[in-house]
Amino acid sequence: MVRHSAALTTLCNCLRGMPPVDVDWTSVIGLANQTLTTPALIDFVDQFEPELPEDVCTYIRQIHRRNSLRNDRLAGQLEEAVVAMNGQGVTPVLLKGAATLATTPKERRGVRLMCDLDIMVMPDETERAVAALGAIGYGICHQAPPEGERWHVDLNRSRDVGTIDLQGAAPGPAYLYHSSGHALNHCVPALLGRASVYIPTPTYRALMLIIHDQFQDYGYWLGDLDLRHLVELRDLNNSVEGLDWKELASHVSGELMKNAVETQLLALAVLLGVEVPYSMRSRLIPRLQFMRQLMQARFPATRVPFLAMTFLDLGNYRREAVTRYTQTSVHRPGLWSMPRAATLQFLLRTATAVRVGKV
Repeated sequence: MVRHSAALTTLCNCLRGMPPVDVDWTSVIGLANQTLTTPALIDFVDQFEPELPEDVCTYIRQIHRRNSLRNDRLAGQLEEAVVAMNGQGVTPVLLKGAATLATTPKERRGVRLMCDLDIMVMPDETERAVAALGAIGYGICHQAPPEGERWHVDLNRSRDVGTIDLQGAAPGPAYLYHSSGHALNHCVPALLGRASVYIPTPTYRALMLIIHDQFQDYGYWLGDLDLRHLVELRDLNNSVEGLDWKELASHVSGELMKNAVETQLLALAVLLGVEVPYSMRSRLIPRLQFMRQLMQARFPATRVPFLAMTFLDLGNYRREAVTRYTQTSVHRPGLWSMPRAATLQFLLRTATAVRVGKV
């Protein structure tokens, strides 16, 4: 895959609605495709069409139109799946793109490109949820091993345009949510056509999205940027309810989580112009991590050397690990013990892989 990471600033300017100046459209569209943000450029095209190359406008409009059609089908698929689960007494929580589908006006559905439908159920509802989906033709294509920390199962049907990622907990490590309490405390009941669902508040959706990117997808350790999710965070902030920055800060516990969250918020402020409180984007380690992200985006060959920056938070990680191991009475590693060889090999392998949606 050709990397177009040098166009990051220009693409972000387009997503912010800034006038186009000396744009290398091949690189910009290439990076938009790589980061799954091409449909989100539709507002930019609507605003500046007379100043843009015709083929650029045609391409973006076509991608947006196709994505609108696909998301309409995903919305119908989501409603059908939830109706089936409701029939078994399960009211699921919609996560990520599924929540976006449920809260976005139909005419705006095509802006976000999504891979699957993320749905969360309570641990005691998993069997009923899987059975409900199986009754309408879904089959299991992947299931997390029983010994894994997080239960989740991917289900699909041949006639659908996306899979269902059914989860038994919020994204990322469970200990990151200890200060937040039960997820349903941060959700509101809603109707989805004939179905009943829970939808997290914008602030809690933002928290889960950041934890997903930084920890579940290892973005904080790898120095990855997920531009599509940054656009989603911006849109959550621009929604009617908006983001409550004080509430978001109240969900953050521990230095490691604070550094990771603030790294993402700093990227949100610098790249997309969101007004994040200065206190949540001014500390040293998040600024160093964001500089790393920009350098890696511009010069991908630096990704492996910059893995050394994981040591900035190794003490914080070990400190939180000590707390977790103490709670479970498991033998704990030392605060400054080296990461396991398997962990280092995994980070090295992942850092050099091309991952869809990441830059």
